[in-house]
Amino acid sequence: MTMAGLLAPSILLLVAINAYPLVFAVGQSLHDGGITGAGDFVGLENYATALTDPAFWNAARFTLLFTVGSVAISWVIGMVFALVLRNPFPGRSVFRVLLLLPWVVPVVVSTTSWNFLVATPSSPLPVIFRWFGVDNVQFLADPTWAMIIVIVFKIWGSFPFMMLMMNAALQAVDHSVEEAALIDGASSWQKLRHVILPIIAKPIYISWVLAAIFTVNDFPTIYLLTGGGPVGATSTLVVFAYRLVFQDFRTGYGVAVAFLITLVIVAVSVYFFRRINRAAVAH
Repeated sequence: MTMAGLLAPSILLLVAINAYPLVFAVGQSLHDGGITGAGDFVGLENYATALTDPAFWNAARFTLLFTVGSVAISWVIGMVFALVLRNPFPGRSVFRVLLLLPWVVPVVVSTTSWNFLVATPSSPLPVIFRWFGVDNVQFLADPTWAMIIVIVFKIWGSFPFMMLMMNAALQAVDHSVEEAALIDGASSWQKLRHVILPIIAKPIYISWVLAAIFTVNDFPTIYLLTGGGPVGATSTLVVFAYRLVFQDFRTGYGVAVAFLITLVIVAVSVYFFRRINRAAVAH
């Protein structure tokens, strides 16, 4: 009782700090106001508007592509490097540090560097394309190329996180289990698929959940690299919600979109946490 009494003020303060913005945001999502006022009560109209708005679904489609593509490919790359780094070789420590640079460098610096590489016809990458006979490639002005560049940039910045997660997970794999699989005649691919991956399934699911949350909520990558353009091709739901609130001054609608994003993240997290629990029981 003494411990509970001592903790109660802190717990109540934390609940109040987190609950007030949540309740206030819920209230805003049920009104049609802007930044200067809550406006009239409209109930669930903002949510209904979102679900019938083509711009919302365009942003949702790119958010799905952006998240699934970057998480899947960055995990594969991170897993490959984690497997490579398991074995000692000259310069391994230096190599590991170099691989971490895309993740630890501030995103403002990274996006500035990538803009230098691709933004104008005189940038290095368009020049290299012209060497191979491909002219007039507008990487950030063409919708398809802009989507590719944004996803590649996100993969480049995310694979070090996956590498660290998988490297830590691989430390828990008993080498005797791998040796037994090799003695039984398993190939390297069979050993990876049927021995290593099932053992580290729980950390894999956790890394996917965390990376998916980071990616869905990633505002600076999109905003600093393309601003959501061209013609909204690279606008994710987070960027879409930001524009609604701070550029179009449709606060109620923007907050409603933010809550829809939250619901999707929660649903995906619940699904993967169930898979995590099943993997833990199986292991």
